[in-house]
Amino acid sequence: MENQTQKKAYLHYEHTDACKYSRWTARESYEFMYARPWQQVLDFYSNIVNGHMSLSTLFGAEMHSSCDGGDLESESTSAPIEDRTGRWARVTFKIILSYHGGSFDGWQKQPGLNTVQGLVETSLGRFVDDKKAQQLKDKGSPIECTSVVAGRTDKGVTALQQVCSFYTWRKDIKPQDIVVAINDAAPGKLRVVSVAEMSRVFHPNFCAKWRRYVYIFPLNEGEEDVEYTNSKEYHGNQIYDFSEHIGKEIIEEFDKDDVDGLECQKKPRRFKISKVNQLLLQLEGKSLSYKVFARDTKASRNIGPPTECFLFHARASEIRIPCSGLEGGYTKAMCVELVANRFLRRMVRVLVSTAIREAAAGAEDDALVKLVDATCRRATAPPAPPDGLCLVDVGYTEFDPQICLIS
Repeated sequence: MENQTQKKAYLHYEHTDACKYSRWTARESYEFMYARPWQQVLDFYSNIVNGHMSLSTLFGAEMHSSCDGGDLESESTSAPIEDRTGRWARVTFKIILSYHGGSFDGWQKQPGLNTVQGLVETSLGRFVDDKKAQQLKDKGSPIECTSVVAGRTDKGVTALQQVCSFYTWRKDIKPQDIVVAINDAAPGKLRVVSVAEMSRVFHPNFCAKWRRYVYIFPLNEGEEDVEYTNSKEYHGNQIYDFSEHIGKEIIEEFDKDDVDGLECQKKPRRFKISKVNQLLLQLEGKSLSYKVFARDTKASRNIGPPTECFLFHARASEIRIPCSGLEGGYTKAMCVELVANRFLRRMVRVLVSTAIREAAAGAEDDALVKLVDATCRRATAPPAPPDGLCLVDVGYTEFDPQICLIS
């Protein structure tokens, strides 16, 4: 009996507002997000990781360091190491790392992949105490330390001040020994910002009070903060043949009604950065469920409190990325800065792509807030490319708005 292949049916969320005919489909959003000079962003992040540039240079302001341990760090000196006994005899170190996302397959250690966690734990293996080292040898396991992190980053996501920690019962380890061990693992791709001894109660994830991300979205020529008018005249002048961009063979995968819609609708291909800023601004100071903005989460974390996040800061601004190797050259881009007590998996990337989609469609300023109540994740856009995302820092004291780059 011959195998019969069934045609895929792509279902799209039925928006009911006045902008539903101007809003991009998932595939149109994907094409718009990826068709731009991402290499410029990757090169810029690489220069920051290597200490050749600073994120604050984009805004002409000094970036305040916020990865302190608060009162937890002072607790580490409450008793001399030699006077500690039992479980308190172990020594905990906090490590602040900077790494280039394009050089790794994400943070989490996975077999056969080049991950940040795998590299760090292998480098720290030399600091394992004798008892644990013997246990690992008996099991036939490699001699590695176990580290915990403030937040796992996906493949392609850069971090400037990622926080992780590990502990050991050895008392002869100096912070500089840890710096050398990790810096030698992947020069130019992974760098230690600082190392400090902490109290045993310190945990990079559970003790954190907020995280800050930035997303740099490079602009193509002609996209520089252009005014958009959601009108019939605008749609009449905007001619966009979607089939030319994604290919005939992909168009055939859409069901008939969807193809007809793509051919007859002239959708906007530009957006205003100030509009993105207004959309994001409505999320500040609210505790909301961001489940529709998350992807690939466990079923147990799709409802209730595990989906709720509080955004302290959400802004967007136009910037200019310096081009390496070209004196005076730059690429225009949009920078989104988000600070929250927590972020769900891929939440930042979906927020950015959805905000851009809504800004291009001319949606109301509270469009993102209304999407929180959507019943399906298809209501939001596909995640933006990981290349533009960067974990800036993690805070262990109360959030101070003065640290923000975009006011």
